[in-house]
Amino acid sequence: MENRSRALYLIPYMLWMVVFVVAPIVLIAYYSFFDVEGSFTLGNYAKFFTPVYLKMTASSFWYAFLITLFALLIAYPTAYLLTKTKHKELWLLLIILPSWINLLLKAYAFIGLFGTYGLVNSLLEVTGIGGRQILFTDFSFVFVSVYIFIPFMVLPIYNALEKLNPTLLYAAKDLGASSWTAFKRVIFPLTIGGVKAGCMAVFIPALSLFMITRLIAGNRVITLGTAIEQHFLVTQDWGMGATIAVFLIIAMALIMVLTGNRKRGLIDIVKK
Repeated sequence: MENRSRALYLIPYMLWMVVFVVAPIVLIAYYSFFDVEGSFTLGNYAKFFTPVYLKMTASSFWYAFLITLFALLIAYPTAYLLTKTKHKELWLLLIILPSWINLLLKAYAFIGLFGTYGLVNSLLEVTGIGGRQILFTDFSFVFVSVYIFIPFMVLPIYNALEKLNPTLLYAAKDLGASSWTAFKRVIFPLTIGGVKAGCMAVFIPALSLFMITRLIAGNRVITLGTAIEQHFLVTQDWGMGATIAVFLIIAMALIMVLTGNRKRGLIDIVKK
């Protein structure tokens, strides 16, 4: 009877997964086998392995890597300091709060800040440095992307640090470990699960960015997400757009498998 009740509870979840996860993926895979005229073809997959799309794929992974790296370098110290401060819940809320604002509004806000007559250039003029072309550059694209994804990196790392047993740090210090050694041998290894979760939460959506590339980078940065948008909305080549999406889904699935959390015990860490 209990097993039957559990099965009934699983029905809404399974329906949700089938309708909103499995069905869209199957539909995308189906469209990838058709050309602009609606004829069955494998040419889309052959076209994807041409230098143009391979270069675009490499560019997407490179920018996603940079965004994830800078987000991690900022988020880990931030999350660590949060665990040591008073009113940590309030500070955490302030970090999360910008993620509640619409992405388009944030993009236009940065256009105003980084524009030729924006606040940043005005400050540069006042300091004597002079105006600079900040908008429509690689720097502005990476900067805005990191700002957008910071909360998604901070949260899992903060949760991992909060769950860390403080007695382990006391034991490390009693054994003569310096602050850096304690971080390297105790804190970071025990919070690697949060780091992996944060990296996945940033790297995977960063691969498919398209709005930021258009508004902030001015299409100077071309990613797989930009190509998908162009094929579906501009060229109307749904087959090629679906083919790129298929490879993007495969890449995301591989990343999730490779960076999947494997629980490590304290004994495993000490052995290292």
